[in-house]
Amino acid sequence: MRKKIPKKGDKMKVAISTDQGYVSAHFGRCQSYTIVEIKEGQMLSREEIPNPGHQPGFLPQYLSEKGINCIIAGGMGPRAQGLFAQKNIETIIGVQGAVDEIIEKFLRQELEAGDDLCGHQHEAEAHSPCDNHTEEISQSAGTKICITSDGTDLSSEVDPKFGRARYFLIVDPHSMDFEVIENPNIEAAHGAGIQTAQLIASKNVGTVLTGNCGPNAQRVLQSSGIEVITNVSGKAEDALSKYRSERD
Repeated sequence: MRKKIPKKGDKMKVAISTDQGYVSAHFGRCQSYTIVEIKEGQMLSREEIPNPGHQPGFLPQYLSEKGINCIIAGGMGPRAQGLFAQKNIETIIGVQGAVDEIIEKFLRQELEAGDDLCGHQHEAEAHSPCDNHTEEISQSAGTKICITSDGTDLSSEVDPKFGRARYFLIVDPHSMDFEVIENPNIEAAHGAGIQTAQLIASKNVGTVLTGNCGPNAQRVLQSSGIEVITNVSGKAEDALSKYRSERD
């Protein structure tokens, strides 16, 4: 369901749960909140504030006092949603992607809510588990192949951990040119899999080859139309060759 921006003349403030420039899947435990003030479909101001803490009932009151009218996040428990509703704050859940892109979609009235991206029990403000949806949202996938790697070339070994892989080799299967991406989430305290999945989804990837990929990261990748192939091991070039031979 698409969300509408305010009517002409109205002003609103939106808080987006943020981790390293992407919408965080965990509303209460994100690193920060991006606060955007909007009037008549135009962004008046933008700032990023640190998460003040994850305590029962605190964030709804805290953000309400800051004049927030709408929350955008990847996941949030039903109790927290109810507390925000009591403050007349709308919640848009199941959102993923770069914060810049989400703001643009919101301004264009193109932002849509999706399935809750948090697949485990919320703490503190929620006190109840997120709904673990299995329905996938089909989107157009890219054409490139992403291989988790412990090194920066195709002779490197496949890294068995998707979310905390050291590097990603983004391969064009037609030219065999590849881009090396160092994983910025390898030391993340939490949510590494989801943040990494959002990063890879922005790289025109259609297939991921890795050893293991957690359910939350898989959900994000698959909702972006990306095929996830696990139990891959050995050298990256051998994994790529095997994948291509099976698809020819």
